[in-house]
Amino acid sequence: MNIAMIPARMGSQRLKQKNLRELGGVPLITRAIRKCKAAGVFDEIWVNSEHPAFGDIAETEGVRFHRRPAELANNIATSEQFIQEFLMRHPCDRVFQVHSIAPLLTASDVADFVRAMTAGDYDTFLSCTLEQIECAFRDQPVNFTFAEKTNSQDLDPIQRITWSITGWRRDAYLAACAAGKTATYAGRIGFYPLNRMAGHIIKTEEDLRIAEALLPLCEGA
Repeated sequence: MNIAMIPARMGSQRLKQKNLRELGGVPLITRAIRKCKAAGVFDEIWVNSEHPAFGDIAETEGVRFHRRPAELANNIATSEQFIQEFLMRHPCDRVFQVHSIAPLLTASDVADFVRAMTAGDYDTFLSCTLEQIECAFRDQPVNFTFAEKTNSQDLDPIQRITWSITGWRRDAYLAACAAGKTATYAGRIGFYPLNRMAGHIIKTEEDLRIAEALLPLCEGA
């Protein structure tokens, strides 16, 4: 049994009430719900929020609503905590977190991701974009060397995790939580490359403007 879970916290720091912001005249949360329905790969679709306003939206769109405790919706609570709380209450084989702040991720992307995780039998499946350009961390090369100049097309790409969509096997996630380990990266981990538009995440007003400019290029988003 595969479940889609769409997290939707009302409070946000950089972009106020970002899940309710509109893109192409449609709220981001509504886009995410409709995308999951169109993907046709989920047995259940849940919106996960502390705020009843998202429950009304879920009901209107014909999906389910999980009201998380208020203490799991502040700026201190981690995603591991609210995902654990959700999984403790909803038995399934796998849960797929589909972020409303990745509005250019298409229904086709979602379906392909779910199938790839299932086929690969992963415990954790992370979406990423491949950055095939010189990258450094703390002034030191990551995928190149200062000793020579390499053509960018010959570099090993960096896998930048996007969180547009993420999948976890429920049993592995909860077992990691029970053992006091990091459940986000539990068990056998796989990476799934997305195109850059599908990997675009909205955190700021500028990010939203970029998404508006790209939306006409993303059929099915």
